Amino acid sequence: MAKKKIPAAPSIRRLPSYLHIIQQVLKDGGDYISGTVIANELNLEPIQVRKDLAITGIIGKPKRGYPIKELIKAIEHFLGWDSSRKAVLVGAGNLGAALIGYDGFRDHGLNLIAAFDKNPEKIGKKIQGIEIFSFDIVSEKIKKTSAKLAILTVPSADAQETADLLIKAGINAIWNFTNVKLKVPEHVTVQKEDLSSGYAMLCVMIQADALDKKNA
Repeated sequence: MAKKKIPAAPSIRRLPSYLHIIQQVLKDGGDYISGTVIANELNLEPIQVRKDLAITGIIGKPKRGYPIKELIKAIEHFLGWDSSRKAVLVGAGNLGAALIGYDGFRDHGLNLIAAFDKNPEKIGKKIQGIEIFSFDIVSEKIKKTSAKLAILTVPSADAQETADLLIKAGINAIWNFTNVKLKVPEHVTVQKEDLSSGYAMLCVMIQADALDKKNA
């Protein structure tokens, strides 16, 4: 069976920003919102916003825009944020601890049920109510809880070996925060977050802005 075609990544990445703006308008008592309002908030073209929202299946009303409550539901359903997903985190270092502490995951259906680490000083402790278990029992715990998603924040040298073990235990989706491009079977989905690329983009933008001011 052919895989379902996924819309362009930039459109998907913009949807959470749209959702934040739309939810704020709802809190302020609004019933409708136009693509132009969203575009102005994010310095985008209105036609781009309308194209992005179209992938959720919702259609705006002429001269009124989008019904806010329906639009929120459409975006959350498209993103899969209206359903709950059990997840584990492997690697409870600084980055892992920061991710555990992010409350927004719960709001979007990500139910983090356990964290794992090899450091004996961390095992048995809790971060934001999430217990850290020994990595030695990661397979047992995953099978017992039926978790299907893993957040990977281990050292890069351990990334592939850890991913192999997680997949063997039943994980079929990995959010990869390491620098390693993982080799996985076709049935496993991997989303790689390259923090250095984001920082590189920020640095280039800072330099470009400084040059523009210098030449002004």
